[in-house]
Amino acid sequence: MAFRKLWTIAYRDLGRNRRRTFFTMFAVALGLGLTIVLSGLIAGAFDNSIQNSIRLETGHVQLRADSYEAQKLSLQWKDLLKDPEALAAKANAMDEVAAAAPVLWAAGVLNTPDEAVGLKFYGIDPTSTVHDPIRESMVAGEFLTADDRGGILIGQRLADDLGIQVGQKVTLAVVNADGEPEEALFTVRGLFITGFPTYDQGALFMPLAKAQAFTRTDGHASAVVIMLHRQEDADAVAAALQEPGVTALTWRDLNQVVLDLVKTATSIYDMMYAVVLLVVVVVVANTLLMAVFERVQEVGILSALGMKRRQIMVMFLLEAAIIALAGIVLGFALGAIGVAYLANVGIYIGDAANSMQGFTLGTRMYGSFDAQTAIALSLWTLALTLVASLYPAWFAARMEPVKALHTVQ
Repeated sequence: MAFRKLWTIAYRDLGRNRRRTFFTMFAVALGLGLTIVLSGLIAGAFDNSIQNSIRLETGHVQLRADSYEAQKLSLQWKDLLKDPEALAAKANAMDEVAAAAPVLWAAGVLNTPDEAVGLKFYGIDPTSTVHDPIRESMVAGEFLTADDRGGILIGQRLADDLGIQVGQKVTLAVVNADGEPEEALFTVRGLFITGFPTYDQGALFMPLAKAQAFTRTDGHASAVVIMLHRQEDADAVAAALQEPGVTALTWRDLNQVVLDLVKTATSIYDMMYAVVLLVVVVVVANTLLMAVFERVQEVGILSALGMKRRQIMVMFLLEAAIIALAGIVLGFALGAIGVAYLANVGIYIGDAANSMQGFTLGTRMYGSFDAQTAIALSLWTLALTLVASLYPAWFAARMEPVKALHTVQ
């Protein structure tokens, strides 16, 4: 019997119980759509975390002194770059580099008449486009200027927590490069909202020259942050800028915590996808078994008329294929719509991002459509559905025509 004829019979048989066929197809679609949405949310969370970290903190490449440890925020000269301006100029001269600028990091305590809070303060070059994300996040006051000797920027959320307004004077205390406490009065020039609690509640910015004078680091810097035109050039740029006493780190090195977590979590997510798809497999297998039991006499007649067992098996496999293909098309569409919603609207997580160490997440998680993963999930759905149909198809093919014809339904 021609393959096209078997396909026609399979399609006709599915139409006998349209409700059951529809719900089985919808189960396949729902399972696939759910896995696509889940994979899109996970991929988006990881990718957004890395891109936000690059944009706000690490850059694509960083130059540091060999002995510098980011966790300690050391201000000792031996741990700092002694000529950061020259390194930044060298980086800016490269065609791959969009912008490069020195930055000084330190831990400090911001004091108001009523409260004190610990934070990380950044000495930055206000003229560099490296810090455009902060400039673009300004919601009150004005951005810093390079010659400002008494101005700072803080997050709107931190200002609200402490009851601070633009123009108000506050005290900042640090332990300087000599290991001695240092305290000075500063004026809040402006407020920003990045959407990331780590910065909006725990970061303070001041001009680099003032930060160096305040901490007595005398022209030294913690790092040179480099932004590239293309992220793929990070390794080449880092290799070109490597020199004795200076370590060049790429965005991969600087975001290793997130990247390691992605590798570790992939197997867990694969297990979640497998559980969802296995539920779909059970539904499809159950549907086809029910169809076999309902059509015992029909199978017997087809066998008596000369249809071979292989052809009967193929007929039921084709029924599974039709259900799977229709479900995959619908599921792919549902998944794409769900990921599109997550990419544009996201899921509100509030301050939960504060507890996710190593992640630069805002108050919302956004999805990202991964076509390769979506196609892979679709192919796995098709394959598993066909595997699930093997037993019902084999069961139907093994029926003896005489017994099948005398079966009472």
